[in-house]
Amino acid sequence: MKMQRRIPKYKDLRPLMNFKSPELNAKKRRLDSALTIADLRDIAKRRTPKAAFDYTEGAAEAEISLARARQAFEDIQFTPSILRDVSTVDMTSQVLGGPVALPFGIAPTGFTRMMQSEGEIAGASAAAAAGIPFSLSTMGTTAIEDVKAANPTGRNWFQLYMWKDRDRSMALVERAAKAGFDTLLVTVDVPVAGARLRDKRNGFSIPPQLTLGTVVNAIPRPEWWINFLTTEPLAFASLDRWSGTVGELLDTMFDPTVTFDDLAWIKDQWPGKLVVKGVQNVDDAKKLASMGVDGITLSNHGGRQLDRAPIPFHLLPEVVREVGMDTEVHLDTGIMSGADIVASIALGAKFTLIGRAYLYGLMAGGREGVDRTIGILSEQIARTMRLLGVATLEELEPRHVTQLERLIPRAK
Repeated sequence: MKMQRRIPKYKDLRPLMNFKSPELNAKKRRLDSALTIADLRDIAKRRTPKAAFDYTEGAAEAEISLARARQAFEDIQFTPSILRDVSTVDMTSQVLGGPVALPFGIAPTGFTRMMQSEGEIAGASAAAAAGIPFSLSTMGTTAIEDVKAANPTGRNWFQLYMWKDRDRSMALVERAAKAGFDTLLVTVDVPVAGARLRDKRNGFSIPPQLTLGTVVNAIPRPEWWINFLTTEPLAFASLDRWSGTVGELLDTMFDPTVTFDDLAWIKDQWPGKLVVKGVQNVDDAKKLASMGVDGITLSNHGGRQLDRAPIPFHLLPEVVREVGMDTEVHLDTGIMSGADIVASIALGAKFTLIGRAYLYGLMAGGREGVDRTIGILSEQIARTMRLLGVATLEELEPRHVTQLERLIPRAK
């Protein structure tokens, strides 16, 4: 039968003519277009010089550890329950004795103002607005007291690398305690710096050196350079100035002699909660739990230290079985979506930390970009929970997640 046609009437066209007003703010337009953390990463790459972007993006040697950590989250299968009331979803919980509005916080990141000039202030203020913890790195580029001013009533955590100069290390700990930071993250997987080959190839140094290559790379990224050159020179939370590569700085500072006895000594000095970050096997987790630490973070340092390191997400179930009743188990490395966070909580993690995801947002749009990162992840968490048929984090259980096997150890 031949299709009948007619001239459309105005009353039929009118509902189709609700044209959306154009967004004149370029930053808002850019960030609104980002629907995933991967979208923010793409924006960040376009707007950030190669050396700074690669410092965030890169990992150690062949970057196998990072790739495997991300693959592990992809290699899961969710098991939803149906016909549950998920009209409201509660993403709040108690972590280390205090409230958090979402099951993730901002991980400690080094040289943050190198990525984008707002740096830790953007991260701390965004964390304050979202009700989640912000972690300041020993290698951060904003003073402890300034971070506290940006997040005056929220949760501030301080990450400690134990230096060869112990007095200098503990002076930072004392400053953090005096400023009201409630948790100390002691990172234990950096006796020496990992081989971060992208940084070596880029000649990434502190401060960045103007070479012919960097000048050419800067031409399509003028805003980054304008901000870098017209704001306060980089000042670190822990040192005044350094001339050389990042790896050389880390090797100069880090102490390969640190032991469990040193950790016990640090624990005695710190008045708040203590979390050990960089745990990569069950035996170490059990020993730390026996010492009475408040939490452990399963992490391979974002793949930036030992390549082919254990995958934190794969370690999670066994570590939780062994120590989870007595010690909070947290997780980082490889998290790129709210679904990754939901899977971690389901398998027993009390909390998660985001590093690169936060920095992608920061590089994409400063404070507003960090807000967008938090918004994307919170939306994804809520949607994933609803689709799983759970209304609270406490309802998430191991039965909701199956880790599909890709890398199976060969029988010895």
